[in-house]
Amino acid sequence: MITLAHAYIVGGLFFAAASLFSFADTSNPRRAMNGVFWGLLAVSFLAGSQLGDLGNGLLAVGLVAVAGIGLGQGRGETSSGEERRASAARNGNRLFLPALIIPAIALIGTLAAKYTTWGPLIIDPAQATLVSLVLGALIAVATVMAWLKPPLLAPLREGRRLIDAVGWAAILPQMLASLGAVFLAAGVGDQVGRLMADYVPLDTRTLAVSAYCIGMALFTLIMGNAFAAFPVMTAAVGLPIVVQALGGDPARVCAIGMLAGFCGTLMTPMAANFNVVPANLLDLPDRKAALNGVIRAQIPTAIPLLLANILLMRFLAFPA
Repeated sequence: MITLAHAYIVGGLFFAAASLFSFADTSNPRRAMNGVFWGLLAVSFLAGSQLGDLGNGLLAVGLVAVAGIGLGQGRGETSSGEERRASAARNGNRLFLPALIIPAIALIGTLAAKYTTWGPLIIDPAQATLVSLVLGALIAVATVMAWLKPPLLAPLREGRRLIDAVGWAAILPQMLASLGAVFLAAGVGDQVGRLMADYVPLDTRTLAVSAYCIGMALFTLIMGNAFAAFPVMTAAVGLPIVVQALGGDPARVCAIGMLAGFCGTLMTPMAANFNVVPANLLDLPDRKAALNGVIRAQIPTAIPLLLANILLMRFLAFPA
């Protein structure tokens, strides 16, 4: 059976390769910092379960310290711009097929693990989506290798170049999700719930749903990631009020609540992993102006989506 541990091994091997390629990339003046950063992340994936709480805590501090010193951006393209344009002209929209393989395999694997007799023999049902996503990525890479026949190490080299372009923001979701868990353990969710109960009437479904969804968006604006806001707002309003007191379906409440949080992601510079990435990938000279431009462009979409999520939760999360 393929489990989440196997998926971590795949991720760890990729980051180990990224570390080695970074150390060897003479075009990057900060190649040592990049190599150490991706190497520490590889250790986390490959041996995190063996390090214990103290070891993982020190590793996280090391990642923050290296990121604070600053990472560079490697180059090392495996093909020239002319070669990529020629390939695009030759293959056209068929180049999107490998990208579609990933969600297709993720969907098929998840459904097979949960609704067939043979699926659980191959994929761990408890982590079916994540495991299937990794399988989809591996199958997509294998398809590209067999079809386009690039150099053998091209996926690793190009993956390293892309992850360098994203930089430290690539691990921001995990860091912020951990922060949300720390806040929850510290009782922040309970305190937020008491404050909202004192100042906001949550005795009707519409008000409770609005408070939960808007609170998810606001906390995401502050914390930078819906995964960090989710445990706080769900403990404060989602579970005790919307689900337990008013009878909302927990699966629908939590799913739509996360979507409401993502609306906040579109509107905050704290969500660096989402909003800084376009500026980095396009190699824009004024990153701050580009970040502000990305957020301004996304706000007209984020606010209507937040209102739509409130309506969806109000009318779909409760029994008729």
